[in-house]
Amino acid sequence: MRILQRKLAHYTEPQKVERMGIYPFFRMIESDQDTVVTMKGKKVLMFGSNSYMGLTNHPKIKEAAIKATEKYGTGCAGSRFLNGTLDIHIELESKLAEFVKKDAALVFSTGFQVNLGVIPTVTGRNDYILLDELDHASIIEATRLSFAKVLKFRHNDMQSLERVLKRCEPHRIKLIVVDGVFSMDGDIANLPEIVKLAEKYEATVMVDDAHSIGVLGKNGSGTASHFGLTEKVDLIMGTFSKSLAALGGFIASDFETINFIKHHSRTLIFSASITPGSAAAVLAAIEVIKSEPERMEKLWDVTHYAIDNFRKLGFDIGHTVTPIIPLYIRDNLKTLKLTRLLMDEGVFVNPVVSPAVSKDSTLIRFSLMATHTKDQVDIALEKFEKLGKKLHIIS
Repeated sequence: MRILQRKLAHYTEPQKVERMGIYPFFRMIESDQDTVVTMKGKKVLMFGSNSYMGLTNHPKIKEAAIKATEKYGTGCAGSRFLNGTLDIHIELESKLAEFVKKDAALVFSTGFQVNLGVIPTVTGRNDYILLDELDHASIIEATRLSFAKVLKFRHNDMQSLERVLKRCEPHRIKLIVVDGVFSMDGDIANLPEIVKLAEKYEATVMVDDAHSIGVLGKNGSGTASHFGLTEKVDLIMGTFSKSLAALGGFIASDFETINFIKHHSRTLIFSASITPGSAAAVLAAIEVIKSEPERMEKLWDVTHYAIDNFRKLGFDIGHTVTPIIPLYIRDNLKTLKLTRLLMDEGVFVNPVVSPAVSKDSTLIRFSLMATHTKDQVDIALEKFEKLGKKLHIIS
């Protein structure tokens, strides 16, 4: 066994948890991503999906993906930069720019690649990247590819952000990057104050709207729209794998910025294009969201219902105001046990344990879709109450 294999062989944490019967990852689903899924032949309530609009099995979206596959084939066999740009990609970029009210947009193969490809491309040596401490992992990884100086500020703490801005050289690029909706805590970036500080210190603002598209703003067009600050936010990033029911991501901005990224971003230039089926699915999803505004209304109705009832039961759900509801357990083992017991009761949720978070911040991530019913939420609440008392999480 070589040195690398000897080192990696010491990593046995998953096996330890498996032996305890509470390993919660890579669970196999045998059906579409709906409010009820099939696992090992059994029906399970799904409260762990990011499909906030509940569109992954919408007939119009599936039909669009099938037709695009029949016309263009299953893949593009190349990058956007060379032979992998189809007319459907150009159409999608135009629709996305219109959707978030920016001059232009650029489509990448995944949302992760958007952040990896944009952040280090628009910043350089002696520039600054300013991050909320709870920003998504893709943003953190992107900063490691940049030669810019990386400065973090406390989560949604505007005094902390201003202190960090004061440390920056005035004439350098200062890129503030924040999640619109924070993917674990479910709260929203304080964009109005971030924009004020950006104007005061001549900084640029980039918002990662992965969990905001379909959830916030006019027609679900994101955080900047939600606050009426679209013109003040310089770059808007989004993914297709959540509300838009496909796979891929995009960045939207002014023409000059998109032109520069298009010709310099390595994750765009050296990655294959998203499939025709995915592009067509996103186009159809945007149209469905626009034509069925009741979906957002249903999502927020069931969200408020769940938040209110979890609080009544005595669960600590932090500061969430969105369909992402964190139930803080603050104990690794209890978090994993609760996840397993809920699965045994037919409820799928996602555990978040260390090292992803600190040991005293472990949580169950409970997420909602527009297609969930209050009856389904009631079933989950009943299970959470029973098991929460059993594990002494609530009294």
